[in-house]
Amino acid sequence: MIMVTGANGQLASLTLQELADRKVPALGGSRAPADGQRHLDFEDPTSLDLTGVSTLVLVSAGYAEDDQVIARHRALLDAAVRDGVRHVIYTSLTGTGDHLGFALAHRATEDLVKASGLGWTILRNGLYAELFGALLAWTLDGLESAFGDGALSAVARADLAAAAAIVASHPTVHADKTYDLVGDPITAEDVAERLEVTHRAIGLSEYRARILADDALLPFQPPMLASIASSVRHGFLSNSSPDLVGLLGRPLTDALAVAADTAAAMRPGAR
Repeated sequence: MIMVTGANGQLASLTLQELADRKVPALGGSRAPADGQRHLDFEDPTSLDLTGVSTLVLVSAGYAEDDQVIARHRALLDAAVRDGVRHVIYTSLTGTGDHLGFALAHRATEDLVKASGLGWTILRNGLYAELFGALLAWTLDGLESAFGDGALSAVARADLAAAAAIVASHPTVHADKTYDLVGDPITAEDVAERLEVTHRAIGLSEYRARILADDALLPFQPPMLASIASSVRHGFLSNSSPDLVGLLGRPLTDALAVAADTAAAMRPGAR
């Protein structure tokens, strides 16, 4: 049996749907399980029941500080070893993402996965096209961002879910492999042109001041967002790789269209 963690999250739910579409039996694990899912709370080791699971798709539980994320992942991997899981697939971060403020927990987890004694596959996911679109801010004149003219090899979340489902369906074929799953580079200016509006670049200091003043963000989030802006702006996330096309066996979803659609949906008055 395949289990996908974080079943109610966007990537995990899409992965479960992909598996269902492929007629591959799979089980979702969640802290708040829906019908047919298994209760799985990374903060409560007594809830980590992986009996009957042969392949575990560990979707990063990255919504916290590094020490919390790593502890969650370690606890789940310990349970996987205890309960006889044979293969773990970890959704990590693209190889050029080491400059990002959330990279450490991913790299530490990769090490834990490889040291677990289980079969493993690392999916180093690029940043979502949906995220890129969501990070563009609307003004009266159009869009603005701290990305400058830098490009991001953005990838549609659905493509990453499809890749995870493909690997989970035949894990031994992908044993001991690390895939860098990125899309085609796009810029904020590209998104603005697609939406027929202007794009204004702001400085990193102005952007940081804005996100630090945003009471809706948790303390660890402003540094993460600032690191994304700086990394894109300075060309560290525009890498290319054939891995995703190779896994999918088809052209990638148009990341620019996905980013533009996301930005358009966030435009004031769009809803």
